[in-house]
Amino acid sequence: MKLYVAAILALFLVAPVSGQSTGSAGKPKSTAELAFDRLKTIVGEWDGRSTKGWEDTNTFQLIAGGSVLMCRSFDSHPNETMVTMYHLDGDELVLTHYCVARNQPRLRATSISPDARTIELTFRDATNLPSRDKGHMDRVVMTFIDDDHFTSQWTWYQGGKEQWLEKIEYVRRKPGQPRPGTATSSAADCHDVGGFRQQRAVSDGPRFSSRER
Repeated sequence: MKLYVAAILALFLVAPVSGQSTGSAGKPKSTAELAFDRLKTIVGEWDGRSTKGWEDTNTFQLIAGGSVLMCRSFDSHPNETMVTMYHLDGDELVLTHYCVARNQPRLRATSISPDARTIELTFRDATNLPSRDKGHMDRVVMTFIDDDHFTSQWTWYQGGKEQWLEKIEYVRRKPGQPRPGTATSSAADCHDVGGFRQQRAVSDGPRFSSRER
């Protein structure tokens, strides 16, 4: 009888908890791993609209054996491409942002909600940045709403303080939907992005001033 009870208890102790995510070694996934799993769900093409008025197109792609999520953003600055790379670094989720400001800030996740629907990443270090006081993207908060919508709120840091922030709303592009910005006129570029309509002057210049660069 004692052996029977002991066997039942042993089975109970080693049985996995229902609904609990586990990693490759069978251990429960860390918060950073859960956050990276959340990021993987946005693979595909997205249209973005910023509270500062600009619109862009974004492609999220898993590379390097699924260990890195690469975001390629086009036209948030006219005819410019920027790249942001997300990956795990041990028990941390980190990103590197290859910015039009010609520096590359590296951020790490400092706050992750239990369901990994809200992820905040803050400045860790950077390349091509002699001092943190020189202008750079310093913080981002990502909020995942549903399968087809998420937001990111980026903060610009310069001169010892946060200078401005902007929120970007993303809408997943449907299969077969044409890329925006194909229609032009002699006076302006017209963009129809994910149901958002914007008309932007051809002479629209860079969104960073020379001081911010």
